[in-house]
Amino acid sequence: MIQPLSYIHPEAKIAQNVVVEPFSTIHRDVEIGEGTWIGSNVTIMNGARIGKNCRIFPGSVISGEPQDLKFEGEVTTAEIGDNTTIRECVTINRGTKDRYKTVIGENCLIQAYSHIAHDCFVGNNCIFSNSSTLAGHITVGDYVVLAGMVAVHQFCKIGSHAFVTGGTLVRKDVPPFIKAAREPIAYAGINSVGLRRRGFSTEEITEIQDIYRVLFVQHRNLTKALDLVEAEFTPTELRDEILSFVRNSNRGVIKGFNQGRTSTL
Repeated sequence: MIQPLSYIHPEAKIAQNVVVEPFSTIHRDVEIGEGTWIGSNVTIMNGARIGKNCRIFPGSVISGEPQDLKFEGEVTTAEIGDNTTIRECVTINRGTKDRYKTVIGENCLIQAYSHIAHDCFVGNNCIFSNSSTLAGHITVGDYVVLAGMVAVHQFCKIGSHAFVTGGTLVRKDVPPFIKAAREPIAYAGINSVGLRRRGFSTEEITEIQDIYRVLFVQHRNLTKALDLVEAEFTPTELRDEILSFVRNSNRGVIKGFNQGRTSTL
């Protein structure tokens, strides 16, 4: 299944049924799972750990050295989960001694010209649209969607089921279940369409909406708003996930939109 004019280091660990198209290069310390397709002109460098049934399109560079002046050649990895698709000219850097790995989860779609820097952890079932860029040390939850040309600042966190609109600059943490938009980035309602598609009940969506009304729409002090949510809302997994994310944010979370416009809720 390895086509002529490609180069595979003899010590690379390539499973059965892997297809490598012409002009691709696979370095020595690489592992690729069964059923994965590697398009033409792909470079897979040392430290790549690629799962089963992935598709990597032409021009991509996987597990390149970090673009970090503090990198000293330490042995690190870039790990890609099963059934993930990497489109044209995507670059994914391996980790540094901070986390020692960059991780992309299962069933993700990383669209053309996107960049995922060193030490990023990306969850399962994420979609990054064209030219989305993650700086180093970013953590992204499951089912996150980044629209085209989103740029995320280093060390930021994006909660599960969040949606970030195109061209947005993410400088602060984005809590789970919401939409984030505008410049500067702000809360723009909950991601109700995505939540319905993923099987959240009407009651769960209403609970999330009510919690974020307290946090972002009613213009309360955030610390007092968190205490109010904890005191007045019945403990649930959803409530606790939101409270934990906001309280444990190191960079601080994005703000509610507060410039005289009507809320999108």
